[in-house]
Formats: sequence, C-alpha cells, structure tokens
Amino acid sequence: MHAGERAGVHAGEPAEPKPDAAVVRDGLGVGVAVGLSGFAFGVTSAGGGLTVLQTCVLSLLVFTGASQFALVGALAGGGNPFTAAAGAFFLGVRNAFYGLRLSQVLALPRAVRPFAAHWVIDETTAVTLAQPTRRSARIGFTVTGISLYVLWNLTTLLGALGAEAIGDTDAWGLDAAGPAVFLALLAPMLRTARERAAAALAVVLGLGLLPVLPGGVPVLVAALAAPAVLYVEGRKARVDGDGAGGSVRTGGGVDAATDNDPEADSTPQADSTPQTDNDPQKESR
Repeated sequence: MHAGERAGVHAGEPAEPKPDAAVVRDGLGVGVAVGLSGFAFGVTSAGGGLTVLQTCVLSLLVFTGASQFALVGALAGGGNPFTAAAGAFFLGVRNAFYGLRLSQVLALPRAVRPFAAHWVIDETTAVTLAQPTRRSARIGFTVTGISLYVLWNLTTLLGALGAEAIGDTDAWGLDAAGPAVFLALLAPMLRTARERAAAALAVVLGLGLLPVLPGGVPVLVAALAAPAVLYVEGRKARVDGDGAGGSVRTGGGVDAATDNDPEADSTPQADSTPQTDNDPQKESR
C-alpha cells in the first residue's frame, strides 16, 4: 500500500485494513447521535424568534452546529445581526483548516470537492482521520456526512415545529438546550491543559462581558482566549529557556573565576614533562 493511501496512521507505519461494515457502523453512530441534537437547535431557533423557514434554511446552508447556535443565541439576546453573523463566522473558520487536512486524506476528484466541502465539520473530520486507509476514510466521511446532514435537518424541522406548538420555550427550560448540547460536544475535545485553560478563559470572558456588551460581541471577545493562552505559554517557555541558559553561563563563570584565582596560580603544579635520567651509574650501565 502506498504512503498516500494511509489516512489515520503515521507515515512509515503499516496500515491494517478495517472492515467496511465497521467503518459504516462508526459513521452511523456519530451521525445519528449528533444528528438528533438538531431538535435542540430547531427549538432554540424558533423560540428565539426565527421562523420555521429561516431555521430550516440555516441548517441546510450553514450546517455547523456551533455557528448556528451562536447565531440564534446572539439574535435571541437582542444582538446586532451583523455582530451575530460575525461571531458565527469566526466559529466556523475552523472548518477551513479541517478541509486542508481532509483534502490530502480523501483526495477526492475536483468535481466532487465543492459538495464534499459542505460536510467538513467536527464529526466528519474525527471519523475520517480515525481510519487507517484512504478507502476507509472516504467511506467514513461519506456515511457520517450523509447520516448527519439528513438527521440534522429533519430534527431541525421537527424542533422548530414543536417549538411553535409549545409556545413559550423559556417556560419549559428549552432555551438551555442549545448551550447544553454545545458543551456536550466540546467537553470531550478538551484533552490538554492548554485547551482547558483556553476554554476556561473563554467562559470567563464571555460571561463576564455579557452584561456590558451588546449581544454577539462577548463571543468575539472570548475568541481571544486561545491566542492569549498561547502567548502566555510561549512567554513562560522563553523564561524557562533563559533560566536554563543562565545556569549554564553561571557555571562557566565559576570555572573562569577559579582559573583566574591567584592562589590557584600559586599552587605548585606537578610537572608533566618527562624527567631525564642523569644518573652516571645508570648511564655507565
């Protein structure tokens, strides 16, 4: 198998084929589990003031849960539509970076790429990169994308219709469904201390600025948490590096001081030059 056919393994490692049925099962599992959360989006969107048509169009054309929840949440809070759209846009930018990686893994024909790009989201990326071969990666991407897209849009419609039938969604506590689903998707991704620190800072910024800034703006400010954590981490690494370098230089200074110590210079040193044996008796022998 060529190196280019590997998807989820490192270059140089043997890729063991995975049964197609197992890949389909993985893709369907993710697609069904996450697709059902579209119901929460439909309820949240319709409860926030959007019509059923507007809610369904969002799911059909945007198709990225985090951005959709951010948009309707900002609009429901009375935020400016342009600010809300900007917040949703920045959340969706990550999908462009996913696409850069998946384009190499999937190597799809050019005619198919524009359509496949619409399915490049967190879930399809995770399933695709977990596969050992290109064939498995393509199957995983396709099955996850189809099942998730169909279910997400179907449950969005049902949720929006249900919200209209229910009436006041806040009275049922359904306004918290969107953030709860988003946190449930985000929590398993916070594996390192850096990621947890960035998430915690984003929460502090978002909640702290919510009372004083227009709706949608706190989301944009919270996005600064990631570069702030990276800056602090990089600065700490430089300080640690300078400290280690200072220790080395200090050690060298001690040696230099010892070499220039007058007392050390006055200490008799053993003459390493071989001594010539001038004993006359040994010479005669």
